[in-house]
Amino acid sequence: MESTGYYHFRLVQYLSKKGYNCAVVNPLSVKRFIQMKLAKVKTDKADAKAICEYALANEVSIYDPLDDIHAECLQLFSILLYYQKQLTAIKNKLHGEAVLGRPSKAVYHSLNRSEKHLQKEVKQLEERLLELVKTEHQEQITLLKSIPGLGIKTILFLIVMTEGFTKFEKASQLCSFAGITPTERTSGSSIRGRSRISKVGNRRLRRLLFMCSFTACKHNGACKALYERIVNKGKSKKLALLAVSNKLLKQAFAIAKSGIPYDAEHHSVLAN
Repeated sequence: MESTGYYHFRLVQYLSKKGYNCAVVNPLSVKRFIQMKLAKVKTDKADAKAICEYALANEVSIYDPLDDIHAECLQLFSILLYYQKQLTAIKNKLHGEAVLGRPSKAVYHSLNRSEKHLQKEVKQLEERLLELVKTEHQEQITLLKSIPGLGIKTILFLIVMTEGFTKFEKASQLCSFAGITPTERTSGSSIRGRSRISKVGNRRLRRLLFMCSFTACKHNGACKALYERIVNKGKSKKLALLAVSNKLLKQAFAIAKSGIPYDAEHHSVLAN
């Protein structure tokens, strides 16, 4: 089946627990597969047949059902993201009202009450999330907190999405999952496109790492050295920050897998 959010999740969890082998595939992969066959019909029946043909033609991974704790963590992340978007909208609305000179006190106070209520909900949900992750991954939380620049929200998201770093064998696989691996755009002698990150990956993890990169450039020796080296070559600051995001992810993977806390001197040597 295709990954379609809530609907596929309930179905694949149910079938997997009943003993059926299931595979969840990226909808974009199926779409490209259908386009490659130059299909002209777009119906539910045709799509179902295309998904079946895709599974027969490609090697697909068997879905591993989530336990109750992991499933709840994903739900918590989803609602937290929803509330964060609402908070951003309220803050923008408050700014707009302030520009108008606060013509309505009722509107202004209503927005303030809504903001405080959402902040309270977010705090309670984040505490619940931390409590759940600690039950199985307290040691990893402590290890990853030793990395300068890596925030607790990013740490929790990383642990949950990687199932305690068990889903990946190599750091490069994790970087591909986040969508921060560079892609080359060249063809013959005429096309020399600028290298960019792939962006085919987990958007939220990519954003969290990018926000962490600002702090890492100041307090993480290896990341600071990498940032300065790229900028001094005349590259853009954004490109340097993306490289730092990649570096942070590799540090997290190495530390989580080795069980050894961050060592500034060791990582400085690697950076040089």
